[in-house]
Amino acid sequence: MLNRLSTIEIVAYYNLLPHPEGGYYKETYRSKEEVIVDALPASFNGNRNFSTAIYFLLEKGNFSAFHRIRSDETWHFYAGQLLNIFVIHENGELETIQLGDDIANGQTFQATVPAGAWFASVPADGTDFSFVGCTVSPGFDFLDFELAVAKQLIEVYPQHVSLINKLCRI
Repeated sequence: MLNRLSTIEIVAYYNLLPHPEGGYYKETYRSKEEVIVDALPASFNGNRNFSTAIYFLLEKGNFSAFHRIRSDETWHFYAGQLLNIFVIHENGELETIQLGDDIANGQTFQATVPAGAWFASVPADGTDFSFVGCTVSPGFDFLDFELAVAKQLIEVYPQHVSLINKLCRI
């Protein structure tokens, strides 16, 4: 049923909001309990919820720009078609995750982007939309979010210049 709805209908039904990196989102879960800052890696500057979850929608012609966060982020495929997630690991290795329901062709329903890795996503050619979810632990906080500046990211990973230029907004 969800695959028959338009992106406008999905955005309206789930009350999704524009996301700073591109696409639309809505937080669906934030644990009430927190991990205290002393129990977290030094990169965190305050307590964090145990876990958070969102719905995330990307439509044809849009992309989620390169960004990174301080926590692991697990992506879950729900509806639509293939979403390509590009992960630049700290060692410079590029990984392409195909999030979708065509397991016979290498797609997966779930994948995790490790903390600190730069990543971006874009609907594959022929995709009208991808409706997915993201679970973050320790929980997401915009204090832990960094949107990539193309010029700076290219200085560190010049081997990925074409992809970075395509999937950065600044």
